[in-house]
Amino acid sequence: MRAFLKRFYFGLRKIFGVDLLVFLNTCRSLPGFIRDYFQLKQKLAETKDPIPVSINMQMGDKGVNNGELNTHYFQQDLLVAQYIHRANPVKHVDIGSRVDGFVAHVASFREIETLDIRPQDTKIDNIRFVVQDIMAVEEAYKNYCDSVSSLHAFEHFGLGRYGDPINPAGPVVAFSNVYEMLKDNGVFYFSTPIGPYRIEFNAHRVFSIQFLMESLFKDKFTIASFSYIDDRGRLYKNVAIDGENSQDNFGCNFGCGIFTLRKITATTN
Repeated sequence: MRAFLKRFYFGLRKIFGVDLLVFLNTCRSLPGFIRDYFQLKQKLAETKDPIPVSINMQMGDKGVNNGELNTHYFQQDLLVAQYIHRANPVKHVDIGSRVDGFVAHVASFREIETLDIRPQDTKIDNIRFVVQDIMAVEEAYKNYCDSVSSLHAFEHFGLGRYGDPINPAGPVVAFSNVYEMLKDNGVFYFSTPIGPYRIEFNAHRVFSIQFLMESLFKDKFTIASFSYIDDRGRLYKNVAIDGENSQDNFGCNFGCGIFTLRKITATTN
């Protein structure tokens, strides 16, 4: 029921622009807003300050936490940026992660090249923007770098949401291309929704741990570390993937798996 209500809430907000929480917070906060407004006007009159006052209602900010920290994006962006800072790769490339989150974190301490099917015209120090479909990556990116990241992006590939071509095998193709991009023993920092395997068109896929290991990682990457965020936004670091927990996706319906993957170098006889 909790998962259904959460999807219903986000559906109303995304599709119809109706945010029930904003409406309820506004109703709750309105009496205090009116009281504070007239109190301000009275005090300004007492001080004879001529500053003009207009209305710009910002409701629902009282009595709440100073930011939402138990989200997939906040937790994963901070964690993986710390990983990259410690690893200090020679060349790091990102694929489709949030520019105003993870990419900005990394750009605060090093250069980062970001590949995305969508253009970006703004020039930002330490960030090189490249328009590139990772499902059809150019030959020049083969054996290109020693470090790649993609956070909360692969689940969208091939669903058309961002203008990409429809391709049910989009994530599989993209994983093969990342493998080719990385130099021997290169590292791939990867996150995605985890839970029962499904497509929620055209928002995203949700991957099961079993699918990830058998269809995406197998013969390409070993798992150097795994952390996850559960359905309530709690982060669990450095968890072993074995036994029943991985079979039931660590109890997640829509959690977030955060993987540090190391490329398996092909051996030649």
